[in-house]
Amino acid sequence: MQSTFRTAARPLGRALAIFACVAAAAPGMALAKPSLRDVPEIEDPLFAVAVANEIREVCPSISGRVTKGIGVLWNLRARANELGYTDDEIRAYVKSPEEKARMRAKGMEILADYGPVSDPQTYCAYGRAEIAKGSAIGALLKEK
Repeated sequence: MQSTFRTAARPLGRALAIFACVAAAAPGMALAKPSLRDVPEIEDPLFAVAVANEIREVCPSISGRVTKGIGVLWNLRARANELGYTDDEIRAYVKSPEEKARMRAKGMEILADYGPVSDPQTYCAYGRAEIAKGSAIGALLKEK
Protein backbone atom coordinates (compact mmCIF):
# COMPACT_ATOMS: atom_id res chain seq x y z
CA MET A 1 0.00 0.00 0.00
CA GLN A 2 2.79 2.36 0.86
CA SER A 3 4.55 1.82 -2.46
CA THR A 4 1.32 2.61 -4.37
CA PHE A 5 0.99 5.89 -2.52
CA ARG A 6 4.57 6.85 -3.34
CA THR A 7 4.08 5.97 -7.00
CA ALA A 8 0.89 8.03 -7.18
CA ALA A 9 2.46 10.91 -5.28
CA ARG A 10 5.46 11.24 -7.59
CA PRO A 11 3.55 12.67 -10.58
CA LEU A 12 1.67 14.98 -8.23
CA GLY A 13 4.97 16.03 -6.63
CA ARG A 14 6.48 16.73 -10.03
CA ALA A 15 3.41 18.70 -11.08
CA LEU A 16 3.58 20.78 -7.89
CA ALA A 17 7.29 21.37 -8.43
CA ILE A 18 6.64 22.50 -12.01
CA PHE A 19 3.77 24.71 -10.84
CA ALA A 20 5.98 26.24 -8.15
CA CYS A 21 8.67 27.02 -10.74
CA VAL A 22 6.13 28.59 -13.10
CA ALA A 23 4.52 30.57 -10.28
CA ALA A 24 7.90 31.80 -9.12
CA ALA A 25 8.81 32.85 -12.66
CA ALA A 26 5.45 34.48 -13.38
CA PRO A 27 6.03 37.59 -11.26
CA GLY A 28 9.31 38.13 -13.12
CA MET A 29 7.47 37.81 -16.39
CA ALA A 30 4.84 40.28 -15.25
CA LEU A 31 7.59 42.75 -14.32
CA ALA A 32 9.09 42.78 -17.79
CA LYS A 33 8.50 46.35 -18.87
CA PRO A 34 8.52 47.83 -22.34
CA SER A 35 10.94 50.61 -23.15
CA LEU A 36 9.57 53.99 -22.07
CA ARG A 37 9.55 54.95 -25.76
CA ASP A 38 6.80 52.34 -26.18
CA VAL A 39 4.61 53.77 -23.40
CA PRO A 40 2.54 56.50 -25.12
CA GLU A 41 1.41 58.13 -21.87
CA ILE A 42 5.09 58.82 -21.11
CA GLU A 43 6.58 59.20 -24.60
CA ASP A 44 4.01 61.62 -26.05
CA PRO A 45 4.12 64.29 -23.29
CA LEU A 46 7.90 63.96 -23.04
CA PHE A 47 8.15 64.57 -26.78
CA ALA A 48 5.85 67.61 -26.43
CA VAL A 49 8.11 69.09 -23.74
CA ALA A 50 11.22 68.44 -25.85
CA VAL A 51 9.70 70.07 -28.95
CA ALA A 52 8.36 73.04 -27.00
CA ASN A 53 11.79 73.54 -25.44
CA GLU A 54 13.46 73.46 -28.85
CA ILE A 55 10.96 75.99 -30.24
CA ARG A 56 11.44 78.40 -27.33
CA GLU A 57 15.23 78.20 -27.75
CA VAL A 58 15.24 78.79 -31.52
CA CYS A 59 12.25 81.05 -32.21
CA PRO A 60 12.87 84.63 -31.05
CA SER A 61 9.16 85.52 -30.86
CA ILE A 62 7.99 82.56 -28.75
CA SER A 63 8.83 81.81 -25.15
CA GLY A 64 8.12 78.76 -23.08
CA ARG A 65 5.90 78.11 -20.13
CA VAL A 66 8.88 76.64 -18.32
CA THR A 67 7.20 76.09 -14.97
CA LYS A 68 4.38 74.24 -16.70
CA GLY A 69 6.91 72.12 -18.60
CA ILE A 70 8.73 71.23 -15.39
CA GLY A 71 5.39 70.26 -13.86
CA VAL A 72 4.70 67.97 -16.80
CA LEU A 73 8.11 66.34 -16.34
CA TRP A 74 7.54 65.77 -12.60
CA ASN A 75 4.14 64.22 -13.35
CA LEU A 76 5.69 61.98 -16.01
CA ARG A 77 8.32 60.81 -13.56
CA ALA A 78 5.65 60.03 -10.96
CA ARG A 79 3.54 58.16 -13.52
CA ALA A 80 6.53 56.17 -14.77
CA ASN A 81 7.30 55.25 -11.14
CA GLU A 82 3.67 54.12 -10.73
CA LEU A 83 4.10 51.94 -13.82
CA GLY A 84 7.10 50.28 -12.15
CA TYR A 85 10.00 52.17 -13.70
CA THR A 86 12.80 53.15 -11.34
CA ASP A 87 14.37 56.60 -11.30
CA ASP A 88 17.54 55.04 -12.74
CA GLU A 89 15.56 53.56 -15.66
CA ILE A 90 13.86 56.90 -16.30
CA ARG A 91 17.15 58.78 -16.12
CA ALA A 92 18.83 56.30 -18.49
CA TYR A 93 15.97 56.76 -20.97
CA VAL A 94 15.99 60.57 -20.99
CA LYS A 95 19.78 60.82 -21.07
CA SER A 96 20.22 58.15 -23.75
CA PRO A 97 21.99 59.60 -26.82
CA GLU A 98 20.00 57.19 -29.01
CA GLU A 99 16.67 58.36 -27.59
CA LYS A 100 17.67 62.02 -27.90
CA ALA A 101 18.66 61.47 -31.53
CA ARG A 102 15.41 59.59 -32.22
CA MET A 103 13.29 62.36 -30.71
CA ARG A 104 15.26 65.04 -32.55
CA ALA A 105 14.75 63.22 -35.87
CA LYS A 106 11.03 62.86 -35.14
CA GLY A 107 10.80 66.59 -34.37
CA MET A 108 12.76 67.60 -37.47
CA GLU A 109 10.43 65.53 -39.61
CA ILE A 110 7.43 67.43 -38.26
CA LEU A 111 9.14 70.83 -38.58
CA ALA A 112 10.09 70.15 -42.20
CA ASP A 113 6.40 70.53 -43.12
CA TYR A 114 6.65 74.20 -42.03
CA GLY A 115 9.81 75.14 -43.92
CA PRO A 116 13.56 74.63 -43.81
CA VAL A 117 14.63 73.41 -40.37
CA SER A 118 17.68 75.67 -40.58
CA ASP A 119 15.37 78.74 -40.50
CA PRO A 120 14.22 79.95 -37.05
CA GLN A 121 10.98 81.14 -38.68
CA THR A 122 10.11 77.50 -39.35
CA TYR A 123 10.15 76.92 -35.60
CA CYS A 124 8.06 80.06 -35.09
CA ALA A 125 5.47 79.00 -37.67
CA TYR A 126 5.16 75.56 -36.12
CA GLY A 127 5.04 77.00 -32.60
CA ARG A 128 2.29 79.48 -33.53
CA ALA A 129 0.29 76.69 -35.19
CA GLU A 130 0.56 74.55 -32.05
CA ILE A 131 -0.41 77.47 -29.81
CA ALA A 132 -3.47 78.13 -32.01
CA LYS A 133 -4.46 74.45 -31.86
CA GLY A 134 -4.06 74.36 -28.10
CA SER A 135 -2.06 71.15 -28.47
CA ALA A 136 0.17 69.63 -25.81
CA ILE A 137 3.11 71.43 -27.44
CA GLY A 138 1.20 74.70 -27.81
CA ALA A 139 0.16 74.63 -24.14
CA LEU A 140 3.83 74.85 -23.22
CA LEU A 141 4.46 77.93 -25.41
CA LYS A 142 3.40 81.57 -25.57
CA GLU A 143 4.05 84.43 -27.97
CA LYS A 144 6.31 87.15 -26.57
